[in-house]
Amino acid sequence: MRLVFASNNKHKLDEVRAILTGHEILSLRDIGFEDEIEETGATLEENSLIKARVVSDYLADHPEFAVDGVFSDDTGLEIRALGNQPGVRTARWAGEPAVDSNNRAKALRELADKTDRRARFRTVITLIRKGKEQQVEGIVNGSIATEEKGEGGFGYDPLFIPEDYGKTFAQLPASIKNEISHRARAVQALYNLLQE
Repeated sequence: MRLVFASNNKHKLDEVRAILTGHEILSLRDIGFEDEIEETGATLEENSLIKARVVSDYLADHPEFAVDGVFSDDTGLEIRALGNQPGVRTARWAGEPAVDSNNRAKALRELADKTDRRARFRTVITLIRKGKEQQVEGIVNGSIATEEKGEGGFGYDPLFIPEDYGKTFAQLPASIKNEISHRARAVQALYNLLQE
């Protein structure tokens, strides 16, 4: 199957292509899509759907790409003691422009006096094919470390300790992170959907 993933993020594309073997995955760059998509949704589900619909509409005007469908993702970190913040604002929690180190510093500040450090990462994927819209999600539970640890990964990886591992995503080998991460779980659910 030939699918467009509504992203140009190399980390995400590599992760997705490693799981969706047997399918050809095109990026936004591959189809010449250069517009900025306004993520105006109040939830991960809404933002994921907005992105998929915008790219699906673009592809309707470009039949030369001959794709079977489009999918998009939206991911949020939900910290229980902070009322599931930053959630839908995960990437830009500390303000514009989006800077990972500023977001991590804000998380540590907000949790400084909290004993409950439970959190979860959630990824929602929307698939549009043959005019049908479907959504799947992937969740990984864990907690927020008291300081940054590890050199790998990106985003909140130096702070997020997945359940049963005792190390942050940034300390774990990429092979393990790519097996247990929220995105990996959502993409696996998408893979199952594509097999139906």
